[in-house]
Amino acid sequence: MDIPSLKDVPEVFETARLLLRCPRIGDGVRMHAAVAASLPALRQFPASMPWAMEEPSVGASEQFCREGRAHYLMRMTMPWLLFPKGTDIVAGCVVLHTFDWSVPKAEIGYWGHSAYHGQGLVTEAVQAITAMAFSVLGLRRVEALPDDENLPSWRVCERAGYRLEGTRRHDRMAPDGRLRDSRVYAAVN
Repeated sequence: MDIPSLKDVPEVFETARLLLRCPRIGDGVRMHAAVAASLPALRQFPASMPWAMEEPSVGASEQFCREGRAHYLMRMTMPWLLFPKGTDIVAGCVVLHTFDWSVPKAEIGYWGHSAYHGQGLVTEAVQAITAMAFSVLGLRRVEALPDDENLPSWRVCERAGYRLEGTRRHDRMAPDGRLRDSRVYAAVN
């Protein structure tokens, strides 16, 4: 088996409209601004994004960026910040996580800055990262588990070419104690 941390994965790559980049030291301020501006949307699905329930801070965002970079290098969790070309604004984040290198497969998660919703940027990033996961990381499966009621999230999956495989009933618990269902979408290679 290949050693995941020895796989050469670009820390920066581009799509038609985006620069996708592994977080760097100092990105916390931009990350915090994007999260703070998007909290109402992010908090609609607390079982899927429990981190959004915490009060955001520059320090927590900087911690995410620094730890994300370290995890990226070890191929444990691989986050990319999304920057519309020609800007230094974080328009979202896409993360490969929950790797199972014996298959090999991973889960993909994402969120977008509210000011950029409806522009297809997250879909563009998910497509690019999925293609890279197959071609560079050698993954055979990438799956997404959006909340069953999160229509925009599962539309991203569908537009990115993922197929619905089913629904996991009572898969997560929201902070209010309600059980939530998750849709299972996957792209396979």
